[in-house]
Amino acid sequence: MSITAERKEALIKEHGREKGDTGSPEVQVAIITERINNLTGHFKDNHKDNHSRRGLLMMVNKRRSLLDYLKKKDEGRYTDLIAKLGLRK
Repeated sequence: MSITAERKEALIKEHGREKGDTGSPEVQVAIITERINNLTGHFKDNHKDNHSRRGLLMMVNKRRSLLDYLKKKDEGRYTDLIAKLGLRK
């Protein structure tokens, strides 16, 4: 359900603004999106796992908050990120 260290490093390298950037909203949203996608696949087999479902909802809300922050600060970075990640808005 969690992501591997190699995949996390690849996401940081792809979405980071500079070398070693782990705190920017782009990197945080990319990592959370990867975890959400993994959990979504987990629920196909384990549809009664309500404890993990609560964690999924918290991650979705955290991602939404980070995206709202990024949209407020820099709309160009926001549109680039959602296009890169394939999110709806």
